[in-house]
Amino acid sequence: MATFVLIPGALHGGWWYRPVTEGLRAAGHEAHPVTLTGVSERGHVGAVGGVNLDTHVQDVLGLLEAERITDAVLVSHSYGGMVAFAVADRAPERIAGLVYADAFVPRDGESAYAIVNDVWKQRYLAGAAAGGGHTLVGLSPFLDPRATVHPLASLLQPVTLTGAADALAVPRVYLHAERFQDTPFLDTAARLRTDPAWTVHTLPTGHDLVREAPEEFLKLALTATG
Repeated sequence: MATFVLIPGALHGGWWYRPVTEGLRAAGHEAHPVTLTGVSERGHVGAVGGVNLDTHVQDVLGLLEAERITDAVLVSHSYGGMVAFAVADRAPERIAGLVYADAFVPRDGESAYAIVNDVWKQRYLAGAAAGGGHTLVGLSPFLDPRATVHPLASLLQPVTLTGAADALAVPRVYLHAERFQDTPFLDTAARLRTDPAWTVHTLPTGHDLVREAPEEFLKLALTATG
């Protein structure tokens, strides 16, 4: 039995993972979908301008501690990759695998804003303007109607990494959505394809992997259990 901790992307809560969560539990695994501070049903938690990347990293570290999880397979989507890699760096002894679903895999000193291409920089700025300067609003009409605002500071704060996550000898799986228009993850996927520590899978889907390919997502996530 494996223990999965599922970290959503910006604007989304743990509900985004429901089909995967149900599949993991049906297969006999533990699954802990996370909703980060300031988002979705936790939108009322924390001061509007005071929630950043460190806050979200602590959300997950707190879960690992409270649930006494020492063998977590961290599953992350999009922005959630920023959180997952920082968690793995700060608590490597608790990590048993990494699954990145079209997500950021940052290097020390990078922020989500610094990694994305110019198209997404403009979208972040437009979303921040619509959100009043402290939160990001999703402007895409294709977003799940449950999507909410997201704390802007979490996308702007650079991550601090010691290298402990890079040294982890655990399965690492990256899912690249090749039909994600204007994807900011092309450079990330190309970099990881040359890294023997990672296994990269290309899926014929858009960015919403759970909605478009839940069974394939589940199958590939299970490959990170060793």
